[in-house]
Amino acid sequence: MAFKGALEDVTYGLYLITAEHDGRKNGLIVNTVVQVSNSPEKISVCISKDSLTHDIIMQGRCFAVSILDRDAPMKFIGTWGFRSGRDIDKFEGVSYRKGATGAPIVLDHCLGYLEVQLYGTLDVESHTIFVGKIVETEKLADGEPMTYRYYKEVKGGKASRYAPTFNDWETLKKLEAGKRDTPSLDG
Repeated sequence: MAFKGALEDVTYGLYLITAEHDGRKNGLIVNTVVQVSNSPEKISVCISKDSLTHDIIMQGRCFAVSILDRDAPMKFIGTWGFRSGRDIDKFEGVSYRKGATGAPIVLDHCLGYLEVQLYGTLDVESHTIFVGKIVETEKLADGEPMTYRYYKEVKGGKASRYAPTFNDWETLKKLEAGKRDTPSLDG
């Protein structure tokens, strides 16, 4: 069932989540970063169990959140949101640095970052909610953060089939039936 109306008015940002474990790094775009406490400061993020980034966070127990600038190009968002790290190196040609936890922090098209040590997880069937303690932050640039509404309405963006906000079930049926050639959608 696709819920319309009020649920679409819940506000979201657009963020780049990155992680590394045993030399394997990856990342994906999410719209589900939320501050959940302030003493100590913790955030949560919801990630599909089908994504490579999910597995890397589970193994490495840390991740970084890069806050996307609203002017981030669609090609950049597409690489991180609609291509699989199982097929490509998403970090190729991208400026990043290692944080205190070892998580890679993407610097391109980002206003700032949060570096997070995993505190706990919650299994919600298709996704896992990761809760983490913020261990480091930095503001990198001034600008407007990308909101999910701006991404959809101004930039014409779509949700990955692994995003909690995905609701294009007709397209998904076509993809699963092999009727449309499309890149992998598993961050």
